[in-house]
Amino acid sequence: MSMILSASVVRVRDGLPLSASTDYDQSMGMQECRKYFKLLSKKLSQLPDRCTLKTGQYNINFISSLGVSYMMLCTENYPSVLAFCFLDELQKEFITTYNMMKTNTAIRPYCFIEFDNFIQRTKQRYNNTRSLSTKMNLADMQTEIKLRPPYQISVSELGSANGFSHVPVGMYKGTGKISAAPHQRLEPVTLPGIVSFVLSLLCGALNLIRGFHAIESLLQNEGEDFSYVIAFFLGTAACLYQCYLFVYYTGWRNAKSFLTFGLICLCNMYLYELRNLWQLFFHVTVGAFSTLQIRLRQPQGKSPDYNV
Repeated sequence: MSMILSASVVRVRDGLPLSASTDYDQSMGMQECRKYFKLLSKKLSQLPDRCTLKTGQYNINFISSLGVSYMMLCTENYPSVLAFCFLDELQKEFITTYNMMKTNTAIRPYCFIEFDNFIQRTKQRYNNTRSLSTKMNLADMQTEIKLRPPYQISVSELGSANGFSHVPVGMYKGTGKISAAPHQRLEPVTLPGIVSFVLSLLCGALNLIRGFHAIESLLQNEGEDFSYVIAFFLGTAACLYQCYLFVYYTGWRNAKSFLTFGLICLCNMYLYELRNLWQLFFHVTVGAFSTLQIRLRQPQGKSPDYNV
């Protein structure tokens, strides 16, 4: 018999389960599929927005939108069009019921467990296909699936249940394939981090403006020192590089941030005659604050096991 067995709603960035249907089936096959749910939830940010995983007698389908993924488990002979129509209904209802702020700031697993009521009602309707009154939606979904079929995930791409996975090289997003060697994701941005980013941009802009003024002064007065121009532009580059290090993960990121801060200090020491103490204090303090925020914003660790 073809039917939907369970469904869940998961946050994409960290795999936090937001809601799920109540499952009573404790068979070995279902327990194995729950392991695949866990593995998928940890890799959602690396996968296309519409996927299918075939695990023998069961299929796992999911769609992702606005940072939330909607996953479902069904028997292998359940129609793919109905499966994605079911997920589309879950998505529309969840977006209507909960705003993005709530989903982005959720901390506890299953904090929207009351959404299970809608999941159960919708699951019952889709398990009784004769009662469905969404023929137009089914036709639209069928056309969409033909034009943009879901990416077929293989079990080998997920790896084992210990959390280590293998993604084939040469795959990329956008056409049903996965990107190779995706960038390491950093922890979410905090308010102090945003402040440090803006202040670093401000210091870079101030250095750039003073650098152009130094060039004008150099052209008007032949006795001016060209090294001041270099110091201002080096300060600009250092501030902008700190912004880059805050936003993106690179190798030796912390060491680079300390070296960049050292360059900012050296540039301000050299520009001692052109700046008062408050200006020097401001530039060095912003550089130190940005270095601290780069150090605090570390790569995200392995997603916690929430029994998705």
